[in-house]
Amino acid sequence: MQGTLKKLKASLTTPVEYHLPVGDQLIPLNSLIGKPFTISYTGNIFCSNCAKKTSKSYSQGHCFVCMRKLASCDMCIMKPETCHHAAGTCKEPQWGEENCMIPHYVYLANTSGLKVGITRHTQVPTRWIDQGATQALPIFKVQTRLQSGLVEVALAEFIADKTNWRTMLKGPGDAIDLKAAAAELIPQIKPKLDELAQLFGATAIEVLNEEVVDLAYPVNQYPKKLTSFNFDKDPNISAVLLGIKGQYLIFDTGVINIRKFTSYEVSVSF
Repeated sequence: MQGTLKKLKASLTTPVEYHLPVGDQLIPLNSLIGKPFTISYTGNIFCSNCAKKTSKSYSQGHCFVCMRKLASCDMCIMKPETCHHAAGTCKEPQWGEENCMIPHYVYLANTSGLKVGITRHTQVPTRWIDQGATQALPIFKVQTRLQSGLVEVALAEFIADKTNWRTMLKGPGDAIDLKAAAAELIPQIKPKLDELAQLFGATAIEVLNEEVVDLAYPVNQYPKKLTSFNFDKDPNISAVLLGIKGQYLIFDTGVINIRKFTSYEVSVSF
């Protein structure tokens, strides 16, 4: 089977159900855990937007030209508090309307420990699964991506806003009382919330009272020593698949972040 990689597709079941997109085909992965699995990089990369061959992947699967022109590759995607749609300088205003000027959630998650994150309302629970969260709790609903970023920045003064992938892949981690964490954190950022309410309106930021979502991953064995595969250095992986967590395939000889190699053409056998 041969084609370009896309990020793992996942469904919120117990455990999470994963599929590996290779070209137009979807490979069910959960049933392959415990079995030999081979992925070989052909040396070709095809832009996920224009499909042209590129010597290097930018912004997870784009050629240089598309990376420069697409709003989805702009820096404000990584730093939503810098969204400039309202200033009229968005690279693709229509894309911004459809993806940024829509409801977002600010959430707490247990990935490599307690962290804050944001996601579009359409990406729940996908975003949590992609990060390898074992628990997640939406705590705010806001009207735009910019607002979510500003709330996230406020919370990031007290807790992490990034996942340590090495810690995340060492095991399921200890449970965290996310509701208690939220009850402690929200009062700490009240001055910022009041400021944002004056700026965007009293209904722009809604405090939620949701239940914690628990997530379990199909992992037979976590790695004792973490070695990361890189197709740019070694094009071949042939090993036993031990599990899947986040966007990582866990093998008996190392791990690979599939999302990192979006648009890489590979051949797969099992």
